[in-house]
Amino acid sequence: MRITYEHYEEFPGWTGAPRFLSSVIERESCTSVLEIGSGANPTLSPADLEDRGVRYTTNDRSASELAKAGSAYETLLLDMATASPATLPREAYDLVFSRMVNEHVADGERYYRNIFDVLRPGGVTAHCFSTLYALPFVVNRLLPERLAGRLLDAVRPRDRYQQDKFPARYSWSRGPSRRTIARLSRLGYEIVEYRGYFGHPYYHHPALRPVRALEEAKAGWLCRHPVAALTSYAVVILRKPRQG
Repeated sequence: MRITYEHYEEFPGWTGAPRFLSSVIERESCTSVLEIGSGANPTLSPADLEDRGVRYTTNDRSASELAKAGSAYETLLLDMATASPATLPREAYDLVFSRMVNEHVADGERYYRNIFDVLRPGGVTAHCFSTLYALPFVVNRLLPERLAGRLLDAVRPRDRYQQDKFPARYSWSRGPSRRTIARLSRLGYEIVEYRGYFGHPYYHHPALRPVRALEEAKAGWLCRHPVAALTSYAVVILRKPRQG
């Protein structure tokens, strides 16, 4: 198990996601990939898939979100955090991946149990997500959803058709704390890697420049003296043990 801490600018959950996902696919020699919650925005393009010969399934609980994906992708319509075991495609994937999804999961235990069931023995699951207890995400968790949406539009405008805002839950969405590692281990996973990231991009408005400077100083200090509970983002890679 490898635990590391870095500055949030190194976090691969945004523009670095295709490169990160591709590296996991290549390292693990994956041929069947499921991306959770990617209905409108699969991480890899059809050209990426053709080059790698990968069977790629994009998942969402919303049929309208899945309809936004192209025909190059297989689709799976279900909520990984609430689906009953009987509805799952058991041991169907070498890799289950998500980016910026886990913070919206209301039942982390069931979510990770279901992922375990759809993984083939020896398969891996990799996730990029925001975590508690960085201040912006605590606020996002506590504010009424409508108000949180308006606040997000003010600080980071987005295309709502392609990148709508979904309710924040943060169940099991934490940095590499002992408690979180123990929870995942109890479900049967081997923890391959857990990375925590400090800092965030939410204070870039000119009026918040002094706050931004303090945030950057705090992030730099935490990178040198990490506290798992204060991460803003995390990456976790888990393996389902091989049989026998």
